[in-house]
Amino acid sequence: MKLDNKVYDVLKWIAQYFLPASATLYFTVASIWGLPYGEQVVGTITAVDTFLGVILGISSVSYYNEKEISDYEYKRQN
Repeated sequence: MKLDNKVYDVLKWIAQYFLPASATLYFTVASIWGLPYGEQVVGTITAVDTFLGVILGISSVSYYNEKEISDYEYKRQN
């Protein structure tokens, strides 16, 4: 599975910055203000973040494997 560069970059930003920051914010605010389901919300965000990380990792490996094959074929032809 190979993602488009723009999609990959957006998902990577979401996985690296937005979701961890959101989880930290909700956990902290929930603790201070007594908001409901702090652990459940943070656990869900963490699960989604982990899933995105795996998808991005698979896409990255797919991209580099395809690139290596292309480079090998190019060198073989020249």
